Amino acid sequence: MIKMQPKLFIHFICACLLLSITTITRAETVLITGSNSGIGLEFARQYAAKGWQVIATHRRDTTPEPLQKLADQYKNVRVAQMDVTNRDQINKLATQLQGTPVDVLLNNAGLVMVGELDFRNNSQSFGTLNYDHFDAILATNVKGPMLVTEAFIGHVRASKQKKIIAISSSSAVVSVPPANGGMYWYGMSKAALNKLMVTLAADLKNEGVTVVMLHPGFVKVEKMAGFDFPGMVETPVAVGNMIKTIDGLTINDTGKFMQNDGKPQAW
Repeated sequence: MIKMQPKLFIHFICACLLLSITTITRAETVLITGSNSGIGLEFARQYAAKGWQVIATHRRDTTPEPLQKLADQYKNVRVAQMDVTNRDQINKLATQLQGTPVDVLLNNAGLVMVGELDFRNNSQSFGTLNYDHFDAILATNVKGPMLVTEAFIGHVRASKQKKIIAISSSSAVVSVPPANGGMYWYGMSKAALNKLMVTLAADLKNEGVTVVMLHPGFVKVEKMAGFDFPGMVETPVAVGNMIKTIDGLTINDTGKFMQNDGKPQAW
């Protein structure tokens, strides 16, 4: 039996208690891509309010005003520049966060179309397809999540929850013919994203990493302010539902495509 001086023994016990308390009270961490507006910003806002450590990323040259206001309001929000198509920026942030476990890696950044949101845009219509836009959309919606996941997989593995989430879309559905044509690039990118994620789920299941795709619904984000379609969901409601769903995920859910409330999404 090792003998220890009373003073040293007290210091040892205090250190062990401090380590134990730190481990127990460590707040979960979420890293969210595309956090400057819409669904990503609302995810950052709601996770911050829950007391999580929030790493909110964006691709702008300067911090977007909504994110700066959020960081001013919540000290548990860290804002970082990270364009999901820029490998150097991704690796730089991953290095800066070395040693920081990421419980939920939330691949949210995405492009519906290049330029202003306009459903009369014909760059994704057969006969007038813009192939430069195709490259930009796939780079963001498919290549981006893969780059981010590869760079941060060590952070996820080191966490307690070990969850990787991708924000997908019903546009990814291939089992049912679409009601309308068009939106080629967006639909193709989301179908490819789902294939990427189910493959990733198979690769990481034995490590206890849960990979899930979520369809948020037809969300009324800022850019949709001028549109009013049946079935649109307010952003706080959609995100609140998705956070509840994410909280309840287990390894048994890995590889699944779900609606925002956790119900299965056919695809």
